[in-house]
Amino acid sequence: MTKAELINQVHASLDGRSKKETTEIVQAVFDSLSDAIKAGGRFQYPDFGTFNVKERAARQGRNPRTGDAMKISASKTVSFKPAPKFKDNL
Repeated sequence: MTKAELINQVHASLDGRSKKETTEIVQAVFDSLSDAIKAGGRFQYPDFGTFNVKERAARQGRNPRTGDAMKISASKTVSFKPAPKFKDNL
């Protein structure tokens, strides 16, 4: 699903809202989700799942083109663990 498809689906379920308002609502939800993860390192939505910040340690890697060894810096990423109810419905 693309962003436009999500907006269209949400717009269809909201009565009396313009497409522009729907777009702003969807964007506000994702901005709030992003801010919550940045601030607390975790966001949980019941019956859907949990987003967590995970830290990746620095490690050795290889350049696939040349085969030369290279250092990959430590980084952070976001992981998602689905709630049991959501996972069972798949």
